[in-house]
Amino acid sequence: MQIVIVGVGGQGILFSSKVLGEIALRRGDKVIGSEVHGMSQRGGSVISHFKSGEHFGPLVQNGDADVVLAFDTDEAIRNVSFLRSGGTLIVNCDDPARFEAGTMGEYLRDKDIKVLPVDGYGILREEMGGRFLFLNVMILGALVASDSFGISMEDMESAVADMSPERFRDDNIKALNLGFKR
Repeated sequence: MQIVIVGVGGQGILFSSKVLGEIALRRGDKVIGSEVHGMSQRGGSVISHFKSGEHFGPLVQNGDADVVLAFDTDEAIRNVSFLRSGGTLIVNCDDPARFEAGTMGEYLRDKDIKVLPVDGYGILREEMGGRFLFLNVMILGALVASDSFGISMEDMESAVADMSPERFRDDNIKALNLGFKR
């Protein structure tokens, strides 16, 4: 399994990568990965490469990712080339038309890429009072629902609960379930 997680600084990309790593380790899988932080402290691009199974290098090559988790629509567009044909893009997006029309829509159709848009900000605004801090875990819930990673909600919930700071644990579990139900 090869996953690329993209977004901007402060969106919890590294936490999400660590949760996926914990789940893979609990299953007995080998885990390798790498993060590119860029200008993350100023809201710049952050990319995390995650691999489980038999892989040698930590970076996912263009055209090899099974899944791209995108916490930001623009970062999804910049990094969609990581996906293999038949891969899955799970994206925080309030306007799914951006992935249906024009050159982008044509590219995704030609590559048979499944796009799962999640209106993360809208859902969090409505369900959690605009606490966008929990977007990352909501997207992990959507990953479980997509069945693209082959993990159960129970395994994801256990890893999120174990790795969350105590003060965020209940809200992370709530966001995880919101993403799963999306």
